[in-house]
Amino acid sequence: MGDAMLTVQQIAERLQVHEETVRRWLREGALVGINFGGKSGYRVRQDELEAFLDRRADAGKLAA
Repeated sequence: MGDAMLTVQQIAERLQVHEETVRRWLREGALVGINFGGKSGYRVRQDELEAFLDRRADAGKLAA
Protein backbone atom coordinates (compact mmCIF):
# COMPACT_ATOMS: atom_id res chain seq x y z
CA MET A 1 0.00 0.00 0.00
CA GLY A 2 3.07 2.24 0.35
CA ASP A 3 3.08 2.84 -3.41
CA ALA A 4 -0.48 4.19 -3.55
CA MET A 5 -0.59 7.76 -4.85
CA LEU A 6 -2.94 10.16 -3.09
CA THR A 7 -4.35 13.45 -4.33
CA VAL A 8 -4.45 16.67 -2.34
CA GLN A 9 -8.20 16.22 -1.99
CA GLN A 10 -7.85 12.70 -0.60
CA ILE A 11 -5.26 13.81 1.94
CA ALA A 12 -7.34 16.83 2.99
CA GLU A 13 -10.40 14.65 3.51
CA ARG A 14 -8.44 12.04 5.46
CA LEU A 15 -6.82 14.63 7.75
CA GLN A 16 -9.90 16.88 7.89
CA VAL A 17 -7.98 19.97 6.77
CA HIS A 18 -8.44 22.39 3.88
CA GLU A 19 -6.87 21.42 0.55
CA GLU A 20 -4.83 24.63 0.59
CA THR A 21 -3.26 23.51 3.88
CA VAL A 22 -2.05 20.33 2.17
CA ARG A 23 -0.71 22.35 -0.77
CA ARG A 24 1.13 24.66 1.65
CA TRP A 25 2.77 21.66 3.35
CA LEU A 26 3.85 20.47 -0.09
CA ARG A 27 5.22 23.87 -1.16
CA GLU A 28 7.11 24.24 2.13
CA GLY A 29 8.61 20.76 1.79
CA ALA A 30 7.05 19.45 5.00
CA LEU A 31 5.14 16.89 2.93
CA VAL A 32 6.91 15.27 -0.01
CA GLY A 33 4.99 14.90 -3.25
CA ILE A 34 5.22 15.21 -7.01
CA ASN A 35 3.62 18.13 -8.84
CA PHE A 36 2.32 16.99 -12.22
CA GLY A 37 1.06 20.49 -12.96
CA GLY A 38 -2.18 21.65 -14.52
CA LYS A 39 -5.33 19.81 -13.57
CA SER A 40 -3.37 16.82 -12.29
CA GLY A 41 -1.72 18.73 -9.45
CA TYR A 42 0.21 17.04 -6.69
CA ARG A 43 0.37 13.35 -5.87
CA VAL A 44 1.77 12.00 -2.62
CA ARG A 45 2.82 8.42 -1.97
CA GLN A 46 1.03 6.74 0.93
CA ASP A 47 4.33 6.04 2.72
CA GLU A 48 5.34 9.72 2.42
CA LEU A 49 2.07 10.76 4.06
CA GLU A 50 2.65 8.26 6.87
CA ALA A 51 6.22 9.59 7.39
CA PHE A 52 4.87 13.16 7.47
CA LEU A 53 2.30 12.21 10.11
CA ASP A 54 4.95 10.41 12.18
CA ARG A 55 7.20 13.50 12.09
CA ARG A 56 4.33 15.73 13.21
CA ALA A 57 3.42 13.32 16.02
CA ASP A 58 7.07 13.26 17.18
CA ALA A 59 7.23 17.07 17.08
CA GLY A 60 4.08 17.23 19.18
CA LYS A 61 5.64 14.96 21.79
CA LEU A 62 8.68 17.25 22.02
CA ALA A 63 6.48 20.31 22.51
CA ALA A 64 4.49 18.71 25.32
